[in-house]
Amino acid sequence: MIRSFAFTTQGRLHTKDIEIFLMPTLLADTNLFLWVDLENPSSEETKFLLEDVFHFHPLSIEDCVAASPSPKVEEYLPKEEDRFAPYLFMVIHAVDYSRKDGVFATSELNFFLGKNYLVTYHDVSLRSISSVEERCMRSTVHIARAPDRVAHTLLDSIVENYKPALEELSLEIAELETMALQSPDKGTLNKILQIKKEVLHLRQIIGPQREVLARFARGEFKLIRAHLVPYYRDVYDALFHISELAQNYTDSLTGILQVYLNMSSNQTGEVVKLLTMITVITTPLIMVGTWYGMNFKHMPELDWRAGYSLAAVVTVLSTAATYCYFKKKGWLKR
Repeated sequence: MIRSFAFTTQGRLHTKDIEIFLMPTLLADTNLFLWVDLENPSSEETKFLLEDVFHFHPLSIEDCVAASPSPKVEEYLPKEEDRFAPYLFMVIHAVDYSRKDGVFATSELNFFLGKNYLVTYHDVSLRSISSVEERCMRSTVHIARAPDRVAHTLLDSIVENYKPALEELSLEIAELETMALQSPDKGTLNKILQIKKEVLHLRQIIGPQREVLARFARGEFKLIRAHLVPYYRDVYDALFHISELAQNYTDSLTGILQVYLNMSSNQTGEVVKLLTMITVITTPLIMVGTWYGMNFKHMPELDWRAGYSLAAVVTVLSTAATYCYFKKKGWLKR
């Protein structure tokens, strides 16, 4: 699917759903800003738009089409034989977290940012793209006056969409803490390790993404106008806060894992203690039974008329005495 919009320098919609053959003409008009959004396009559409219309560098096209495991930003400056104007190529990852699956789903968004155009490329539908398109169409805040404004709005929306995912993750961690204290079974351990793996995945995404936004926040690129740099810095600050939360979640999960191990160790200790007490309490019975189970020929007790009763009384009394001693010492409390 290809969505295209042309906006005036005042941020008002000039035209939409532009025919591809008209795009070069609109690109030549310095009074217009062109935004082309490619959502899961065909290989023919990708080749025609990125190569034949915008003439992007082959390496950036290759990085765009292939999945990039890490966010990045690169500045492409034309040489004599190149047909493109200076532009920025950027890879950013949006995230979504499902408590049902316990997995962070990541979606890649690619930017081609030029002086009077913005090309976005993604394989799946993204909430950030849809919401920013709606805002641009309403033309109430004039965010569509320039490509660097729209790029900032998209980045800000992506970072904002991290927050619901983090809130879901926070609730999940709180439930894990309760489970570790109340029912530290194997399922709890598996859940802790799974969530810890997902938080590590989140940190692996946020780390490089922070580096990308830090370059914008420092004003490294001429295509980002100076008066917009503080806005990019604000997005960077929000992502930095999210990074700190992810670190806190990692620490919390490490603590919960330690609590689980301690609780499991305590449970094992209680079981061992109970088995030991049973063994010690039944020791008199075992000793008496073993002694009179030898059946030697010259054992005078075997000929006593009251021998059986005496053995039974000795067994009961010694067992009861052992139990009462442990009870008095408080060793039978659980």
